[in-house]
Amino acid sequence: MTTRRVAVVGDLATDIVISTDGPPAVGSDRPARIRYSGGGAAANTAVWLARVGVPVTLVARVGDDAPGRERVAELVEAGVEPAVAVDAELPTASIAVLVDGDGERTMFPDRAAADRLDPADVTAVVGRDDVGHLHLSGYALLDSGSRKAGLAALDTAKQRGLTISVDAASAAPLEAVGPARFLDWIAGATLVLANTAEAAVLTGFADPSVAAARLADAVEIAVVKDGAGGAWWRGTSGAAWVAAEPARRVVDTTGAGDAFAAGLLAAWLSGAGPAGALAAGARAGTLAVGLPGARP
Repeated sequence: MTTRRVAVVGDLATDIVISTDGPPAVGSDRPARIRYSGGGAAANTAVWLARVGVPVTLVARVGDDAPGRERVAELVEAGVEPAVAVDAELPTASIAVLVDGDGERTMFPDRAAADRLDPADVTAVVGRDDVGHLHLSGYALLDSGSRKAGLAALDTAKQRGLTISVDAASAAPLEAVGPARFLDWIAGATLVLANTAEAAVLTGFADPSVAAARLADAVEIAVVKDGAGGAWWRGTSGAAWVAAEPARRVVDTTGAGDAFAAGLLAAWLSGAGPAGALAAGARAGTLAVGLPGARP
């Protein structure tokens, strides 16, 4: 296992997971199971990295409230080093996650304190001598309040010669900011991860294999995930495709992409080639969909 510390930059939030056996009954009631847990794409990836023994620090921002203190305590218990600032004015971010009977989810985020991530807090960690890789959640770039911090993380990592991975995060906000702007922001990154919807926004191609090849024109390595259709790797280090690992049961897809990113990064940073890294990501993603919530 790699001994390089990974700095993960992005969001730490409370997930409010609402599971139903059918679609919402608009204007009426639909019985549901509601559960509160730690969330945030960056935090989820950090926890999955720690689970497989990767030294990891999460840079994030929470409110001066009970949820924020609980979220930080969960990180420590999971083995993640928290570099989490406290905002005196805004509450900790929260995300309402609606999970239907097929395990598919729709998210309603309130970024709150997460959208005031401070560039100084970010550069203080990414600039540390023991940090060898930056993983940036795309949400830090997609939301205007945290964008300066996301860009500062990328600039610091480039100046230090670190390897850099970026998760494209979400198709709708990518489309809102514009693919050209996002690709310009992440220019110089080593690796970008996107699902098929995100890759289609960034490249204009719905075919994940073609989208991966086009995305690899912008960064060294592009990884495009197609759920049950497998995942593609294209870039300077070669090309590969791996099939998805079948899940015995899909409980909740929340955080599956975050788990995939962690599995892939842990393998790749340890020297695995494209196929091995993709396979490790697929295993982690399959494990995640069989669990309630976004974390192990």
